[in-house]
Amino acid sequence: MNSILETIGAAIEGRKLKIGVVGLGYVGLPLAVEFASRGFETLGVDLDTKKVDSLKRGKNYIDDVTPEDFQAVTKSGKLTAENNYESIGTCDAIFICVPTPFTPNKEPDISYIVESTKEIAKQLRKNQIIVLRSTTFPNTTQGYVQPILEKTGFVAGKDFFLAFSPERIDPGNKKFKTSNIPTVVGGVNGLSTELAALVVGQSVEHVVKVSNPKVAEMEKLLENIFRSVNIALVNELAQFCDRMGGINIWEVVDAAGTKPFGFMPFYPGPGIGGHCILIDPYYLEWLAKAYDFQTNFISLAAEVNENMPFYVRNMVQRELSFKPVSFRKAKILILGVAFKKDVDDTRHSPALKVMELLLQDGATNIFYNDPYVPTAHVDGKDFESVKLTPRLVKSMDCVLITTDHSLYDYDSIVKNAKCVIDARNATKNVKKGREKIVLLGDGK
Repeated sequence: MNSILETIGAAIEGRKLKIGVVGLGYVGLPLAVEFASRGFETLGVDLDTKKVDSLKRGKNYIDDVTPEDFQAVTKSGKLTAENNYESIGTCDAIFICVPTPFTPNKEPDISYIVESTKEIAKQLRKNQIIVLRSTTFPNTTQGYVQPILEKTGFVAGKDFFLAFSPERIDPGNKKFKTSNIPTVVGGVNGLSTELAALVVGQSVEHVVKVSNPKVAEMEKLLENIFRSVNIALVNELAQFCDRMGGINIWEVVDAAGTKPFGFMPFYPGPGIGGHCILIDPYYLEWLAKAYDFQTNFISLAAEVNENMPFYVRNMVQRELSFKPVSFRKAKILILGVAFKKDVDDTRHSPALKVMELLLQDGATNIFYNDPYVPTAHVDGKDFESVKLTPRLVKSMDCVLITTDHSLYDYDSIVKNAKCVIDARNATKNVKKGREKIVLLGDGK
């Protein structure tokens, strides 16, 4: 066995391996807690002082981390945090979990990766293991991270070890967490792959090794683009069912879902949100242009999905045109502004986009309720979640369901509303008052 593998293996066995996690958001914090809960001294680094202060106070801020696990690792001192990189050099393995947004022109922004790598490079030492986990385009690890680290004079795969291992976090998923989601690892050489897999394997149950970082980077994009394309398919069919009439897309998908092979159900909605599914098609589209290749199919799917908030906005305007109130004066209640049910994550939420479009078209009485999101900032305006009561619902000209939180009493909402526009099929089990419901893709 290679001596470095023996050394790292022994350090793992004795829980002497120190873990560093750069970025303490939806990806980094669960990973850091997982390592710390397994007995590894773990240092979290985040320039956001609010996150660091919360961690130091023992205050959890990510729902996917249980309060019990969070309290256990912070009280024991196994997990600590700093808002600088001064101690990152003391870590034996460092995971980069920083944001990778896109620009207003839909181009990749890997500045957080670049800047964090530069800081790590300042303290890089021999035999450190660096693992990039941020979702990004193929060749980021070898084309950007590796050159920055090698400016120190160290050689990747020999003096230090570099790999890409994409995150697979699904916010709000109660079944699959960091520990039980199979994790892909691809290193810049065989030894980097083995070492990274050895370390990653301490936080997850199953590691899948691939030949290089580019495969791992492309694999992550494929996962999310697969979903983007299939969601776009049903979103387009939902619009067609509305145009054609007499066909309910939700019933169609459920019927197709009875086939035991060759079909996977996806459902329409007001758009897609979160970090990955919306952004990843544009990452790949941008990269493809460098090779004179057009990702027409993928780009069209992204376009369909991004147009859904506009379609839902039009649904609201159409229904209000039948009411004895002008669009500008109509009271509109948005139910749910998180990007998916039962989470507090509003990143790229289609609900917020719908609100923005309604505001830009002149709506002046927009309210929202979300049990997970107390405040929201939309189109330069600050909003607070209003208390959801029968009286409030009765006072609204239109209620728009954009996020189907489980906490909502949909029977009560429909009973008291004048009009309900349901973009999530949240009211599927409501029996009374269905004549008030306008369902996205119901063919009516």
